[in-house]
Amino acid sequence: MTRALVVYCHPNPGSLVEAARDRALAGLERARADVRLNDLYADGFDPSFTAGEWERHLEPGPDPSLAQYADDLMWAELLVLVYPTWWSGQPAMLKGWIDRVFVSDVAWDLPPGANKLRPRLRNVRRIVAVTTHGSSKLVNAAEGEAGKRTVTRGVRLMCHPRTRTTWLALYGVDASTAERRQAYLQRVEDRLAALAR
Repeated sequence: MTRALVVYCHPNPGSLVEAARDRALAGLERARADVRLNDLYADGFDPSFTAGEWERHLEPGPDPSLAQYADDLMWAELLVLVYPTWWSGQPAMLKGWIDRVFVSDVAWDLPPGANKLRPRLRNVRRIVAVTTHGSSKLVNAAEGEAGKRTVTRGVRLMCHPRTRTTWLALYGVDASTAERRQAYLQRVEDRLAALAR
């Protein structure tokens, strides 16, 4: 049974991103995955990486208020991030989750005398990003796809060396048709069902 952590980030109930979350969960259920859901807005997650956290950033472990998020991350084999792409990247809430939860003794270690982080999330073997973009794929490519690079180059590097990433994006969402949105939601469900088997 695949252990799947879904991290959901959108402030608006009833959004297309919420529908994508629900379809991702349906796909995971079809695959009989063991699922944990972190709903950052519903949790009232504070994305602010404080001065105190920065001063302690080389000390092991997250802020005590974040222990459950860290436990969920260290438990997961499949990490599913569901969010809208805003200004070419993750919303501040999700970026703050990465900043505050991907810390020493959770996502990485820095051995004494070393100048390179040693990844710790060897349990994570697959990362799936489920996201929407207002602009086209062409515009995103021209902008450098910062959000995609955060997932595929930053987050992934703290995971198992063979971790694979899957990018499930709906581009041009603002001008998309109802049929195109429904096709996207079906693709999300089917892909998650396949990946969690």
